[in-house]
Amino acid sequence: MEPIGIFDSGLGGLTVLSAIRKKMPFENLIYFGDTARVPYGSKSKETIIRYSLEILDFLLKKNVKMVVVACNTASSHALESLRAKSPIPIIGVVEPGIDALFRNTGIIKKAGVIATRSTVNSHSYVHALRKKNDDIFLYQKACPLFVPLIEEGFANKSVTEMVIREYLEEFNREDIRHIILGCTHYPLIKEAILRIYPHFELIDSSTETSETVFRKADELNLLNEENRSAGRNGSIEIYASDLTESLEELRRMFFGESIDKMEKVSLQW
Repeated sequence: MEPIGIFDSGLGGLTVLSAIRKKMPFENLIYFGDTARVPYGSKSKETIIRYSLEILDFLLKKNVKMVVVACNTASSHALESLRAKSPIPIIGVVEPGIDALFRNTGIIKKAGVIATRSTVNSHSYVHALRKKNDDIFLYQKACPLFVPLIEEGFANKSVTEMVIREYLEEFNREDIRHIILGCTHYPLIKEAILRIYPHFELIDSSTETSETVFRKADELNLLNEENRSAGRNGSIEIYASDLTESLEELRRMFFGESIDKMEKVSLQW
């Protein structure tokens, strides 16, 4: 059965890959991390669209049946272009993140979202929230240093705690408690954030995205019923434009030895 494709600008999308694996262990999964060109958050919309379309082409050549854009920046800027070019379903992570906010918090008057500068400037979370509820005010905060710190393996270093305080103290002062992690990298520093601000409720869209993927695949009869009925796990393949030490560390942390392939690929940019 054809695999589900998942991609991110770097390593953050492994949180989405892991959530989909837990929800749908019977599915074959292919992940692409654009580690050679991370971060996307400081790049122009045109560049983000071009990168995303190149990755879509790579995944289509792997005969995927669905693509999950496990990158908030790409979801904010390239989703429409990807859907226009794709013969298969494309699922982003912004709307599931908003859904997760309601699922986890009930009725609130204000919330926050932390994301890359590009995602914040796109106002994609604000637009998605307005479609569901006009009564909640959403504070946005760009946190451009988080992705490079995570990609360099500094998630649990003191320098990252300093940057967390610099970015999030404003939310603390404004008594904003419910915060959407608007970048799939950010769950990797969730523990560090909660050490400093244990009263924050952090909304991780990875689980909600996996629920959306399951519902869509079921609706379109795309589930791997052969593996599912046999109780058999699907395969996991990881591709990256650069094989970094951080990628290897996170691969072991999330999946241990249960990866069928990890390979460097060079896209034609």
